[in-house]
Amino acid sequence: MAESEKHFHHGRSSKEILDANRVLSAIGLNEGDIFLDAGSGDGYMSLTASKIVGKEGKVYAVDVWEESVNAFKEKIESENIKNIEAAVADITQKIPVDDESIDILYMGNVLHGFVENNEVESVMKEIQRAIKQGGSFAVVEFKKEESTHGPPLHVRITPEEVEEIVKNYGFTVKEIKEVGTYHYAIILTKDS
Repeated sequence: MAESEKHFHHGRSSKEILDANRVLSAIGLNEGDIFLDAGSGDGYMSLTASKIVGKEGKVYAVDVWEESVNAFKEKIESENIKNIEAAVADITQKIPVDDESIDILYMGNVLHGFVENNEVESVMKEIQRAIKQGGSFAVVEFKKEESTHGPPLHVRITPEEVEEIVKNYGFTVKEIKEVGTYHYAIILTKDS
């Protein structure tokens, strides 16, 4: 696929249309969890996650956009937040975490782009490597319906399509929830 034909991950924040507390509650984030925000953007989801996981937990925030990560690192430092580690990372290559170290890996409004760009295999191998046995892969995506927000309709993916994508990588659907006017969450468990 030519670079010009690739789906462009815009890096826009979903903060205005997606409530972090509602999403993180729906996906089952708890105090003490190790959480990875894959495609963290401006970090708004990671900031809320850091409050939930507390001192005993840890939040890893990774994004391919260096300027977003650098701005987020400045915010972490200025607010003296100790349980978030932000890094520039291309998750089609390598997620900078140890094998089977993550309780919940969250991917919000990102998976559709990997599908469109035929990058699913490399991404899913990294996700599979990072999540603990019995851990969760929580995918939040725009519902596959016309709306003024989000990617074009033909790029959007349904929960059934997500399930089809991840089943070959050792994940099974735990539940599907509505998490906003425009979004659903599909929570998948890494089989042991």
